[in-house]
Amino acid sequence: MGYVFDFKDAGLYDAWFDQAKNRYCLDLEIKLMMDFLSPKKGQRILDIGCGTGMSLEPLLDKGLNLTGLDPSQYMLDLAVKRLGTKVELRRGIAEDLPFEDNAFDSAFFFTSLEFTDRPAKAIEEACRVAKDSVVLCVLNRHAPLNMIRRMKSFFVPNIYTNVHFFSIWELKHILFAILGEVPVKWKTTLQFPFACGKIPGFIENFQIVQKSFFGTLIGMRIQPVPKFRTKPLMLLARNPKSYKPASGLATRMRQ
Repeated sequence: MGYVFDFKDAGLYDAWFDQAKNRYCLDLEIKLMMDFLSPKKGQRILDIGCGTGMSLEPLLDKGLNLTGLDPSQYMLDLAVKRLGTKVELRRGIAEDLPFEDNAFDSAFFFTSLEFTDRPAKAIEEACRVAKDSVVLCVLNRHAPLNMIRRMKSFFVPNIYTNVHFFSIWELKHILFAILGEVPVKWKTTLQFPFACGKIPGFIENFQIVQKSFFGTLIGMRIQPVPKFRTKPLMLLARNPKSYKPASGLATRMRQ
C-alpha cells in the first residue's frame, strides 16, 4: 500500500500551496497533466491518489464524470470540503483498485505513484480500469530541486522521506516490462524551479524545453493494452456412469 498521509501530513500538504511560489509550481504541473489528459466532455476519469483534490479541481467544469481514490481518510475529508458532491470519492489503494475492467476512459497519477510500495502493480491496475489512456505525473529523480529535497529529507524527516523519485528510463522499464512495447509519450516541466514569473513560465511552454531530462515533474502518457482481471471458475464434474455390458455380444461357437 505504501505511505498513507496522516492528519498532520494532510494539513501541511494543503498549506504548502498557499505560498505564491509553490502555487506557481503547481500551476505548471497541472498544465502538463491537462495537456496529456486532453479531457473531452462526458469522459469517465479516475484520479488515483487524489489527495485533497487539487488535481481534480481543474477538471470540475468540463462536463466529466470524475472519481477520486486515496488510502488516507484525512486527505479525503479535505477533498470533500474542496470538491463537494461534484466528484465521487472512494477510499482504496492503487495496487488493488475497487473498479471493474475498463470502467474509465482515462486514469492518472498526480504525484501519488511515488508513495506506493509496488508502482508496477499500481500501473498495471490503472491500465486494467482505463481503456484509452493512463497518465503518470511523477517527481523526477534527476531534477535539481528534487535532489535538494532528497538531501534535506535525510537530515529533517518530511513527506519526501517516504517518496520514491523516478527517472524517465525507470518508468519506461517498468511500463515495457508489464505492458510490452506500448505507445508512450513524455515531457517534463518546471525546469527553472528557483525562478517564477511570466518569462520563466513562457519559456516552460516550448516543446524543446519540455524534452529536458531534468524537469522537476515528469509527465508520461500510456496507451494501454486492454487488460482484464480473471476470476477462477468452478467446474462441475459429474461422476461417470457405470454401464453393464450387454448380454449376447460374445458367444462361444459350439464344436
